[in-house]
Amino acid sequence: MGADLVRIAAHAKVNLFLRILARETSGFHQIETAFALLDLADELVVRPTPRGVTLEVTPGGPDLGNPDDNLAVRGARAVLEATGHRFGVTIELTKRIPVRAGLGGGSSDAAAALHAVNALAGNAVPRAELVQMAARIGSDVAFFASGAPLALAWGRGERILQLAPLPASPALVAVPPIGIPTPDAYRWWDEMHTTPAQRGAVVLDAPALATWGSVGRLGGNDFELPVFGRHPALRALFERVAATHPYWVRLCGSGSAVGAVYATERLRDDAAMQLGTQHQQLVKTSTRTLAASGPETHTS
Repeated sequence: MGADLVRIAAHAKVNLFLRILARETSGFHQIETAFALLDLADELVVRPTPRGVTLEVTPGGPDLGNPDDNLAVRGARAVLEATGHRFGVTIELTKRIPVRAGLGGGSSDAAAALHAVNALAGNAVPRAELVQMAARIGSDVAFFASGAPLALAWGRGERILQLAPLPASPALVAVPPIGIPTPDAYRWWDEMHTTPAQRGAVVLDAPALATWGSVGRLGGNDFELPVFGRHPALRALFERVAATHPYWVRLCGSGSAVGAVYATERLRDDAAMQLGTQHQQLVKTSTRTLAASGPETHTS
């Protein structure tokens, strides 16, 4: 182990569409979705220590609760266990992705921690095994661990088909002051679907995921109906964002953020001015055509 520290970005994602197919007896849900990465990213700086895992959130960051429950900590511990606990790590986490917003920040942090700690261990864990570890931590952690800028996913979200990226485009994320815990959103969906939903055939061809115009015509997000029903203010936010004429607009994951993609930066910036920041935080970013950047190792 020669590196003094590893620096890595943990990108946010949006779900281009999301269908909930069924609830398993285990309580998990079968879904089908398409993930796309954003430039918006947290940053992890991981340093080796004699033992254990310590999480430090940079000053001014959100309260992330018990560190033992943090997904980045769980990712680090998974690699340390797989490599024989030869060392420990300190994770310095700079949060830029809003929490409980459906942008995948916690899952992306976990995938970044997997890669960073593995880099400190000399890449002792093969990449394919890292993806398996990721899936055991959380269903969408596997997508982030893959690094793909665009992918179809099914099962619980851990079965992935990487696709050619969409064109990089300006994006706007509107984040209301309320957060939506994912288990609550699934519970609300369950309450609306006490019997298994009947789903028809779906045929997706490559051109449907090749341009933002075609993506905008794909199906919606099954979380929107139950989440908007519980939080009418989110429906109003969605409608206000949709009125700014984006290529694509959807609830992000299970919420609470609303994401939109625009043809030009000027249209995106005009939309931000029109929406304002009195009732929501606005994050200007863009979609990615490049895979997530890997860990950068630094040695003194």
